[in-house]
Amino acid sequence: MGNRYNFGLGEYLILELTGISFTQLHFDAKAIVKGHESLKPLVERLGIEPPIPRMAGFAYPHIAAIGADVIFPEDGEPKPVPFIKTPEDIDNLKEPDDYLKAPLIQKKLYVWEELKSLCPETPKSIGHLFEGPVTTSVLLMGESFLTLPCDDPKRAHRLLTFCTESAIHYAEVITSYFGETISPGPKGIPDDFAGMFSPSMFDEFVLPYWDRLYKGLKATERHLHSELLRKEHLPSLKKLGINLFDPSADQYLTPEILKDYCPCGFTLLIKSWEIDNLSAYELVEYYKNLQGYNPLSVNFYMSFLRQEGKIKRLLDVARKMEEKDEG
Repeated sequence: MGNRYNFGLGEYLILELTGISFTQLHFDAKAIVKGHESLKPLVERLGIEPPIPRMAGFAYPHIAAIGADVIFPEDGEPKPVPFIKTPEDIDNLKEPDDYLKAPLIQKKLYVWEELKSLCPETPKSIGHLFEGPVTTSVLLMGESFLTLPCDDPKRAHRLLTFCTESAIHYAEVITSYFGETISPGPKGIPDDFAGMFSPSMFDEFVLPYWDRLYKGLKATERHLHSELLRKEHLPSLKKLGINLFDPSADQYLTPEILKDYCPCGFTLLIKSWEIDNLSAYELVEYYKNLQGYNPLSVNFYMSFLRQEGKIKRLLDVARKMEEKDEG
């Protein structure tokens, strides 16, 4: 149980192997299939299952559906453009009549349909369902939202409510498009900017909105991803009944803190720069050390071809430890 791990291949590997641009991985179905086919020799050398062709990871469908512009650099991550310029703009927010009419959503759905015709196994998804309420509020308003709870708490609540309710409604609509319904099961919320609020503000400005999202998604288990929480935030996870916490690259929460203070199961991450900077031996020892903190899993990813030798060694050790633990 304690030796579990999760491993994946980063999208930049496709760029490195093929010269295909990041934009093509978002909008060119044939390039997406070609890019994933380029991974097959690497997948065979690593002894892992080949990833199913899918569009590049995209965190912003929900905000695009409610009117946000998103810029797609040729070889970089998408960048949303805030459209709430003043607190008074919050008063005029309205949910769209049709969440799927936004031009970017239409474009993404068109690419998905084309990709599905080329690869029927592609996931029923055009990206994350949503970002969490605090992160969404920052994406829509910019950093000025972070002072709004102090300057104008009523409008802060109004925006958080809009972000939460529209996220649930978008999730319902896009799930229905793919011929499914939101059904009971484990559900996760990603809300990296929530940690910008002090623990004393969580009960008012964070927890009620997370709770509403979990209920709207019919969560039977509550999973949370947030990268800016501190030790003092961790008791809030118990208040909300979080079952699994993914701190990912959180700079404030060490494995020691998580082991001693996290009230639920947690994951740990080996970061790409750690894979680059550690020797193969040091990397394996680091992995073993992380497993000693009893995480639900230790996650690591291959981001660049130069990491192949170290990753292969790490995978070999992770598999052996898991087999020994299961035996």
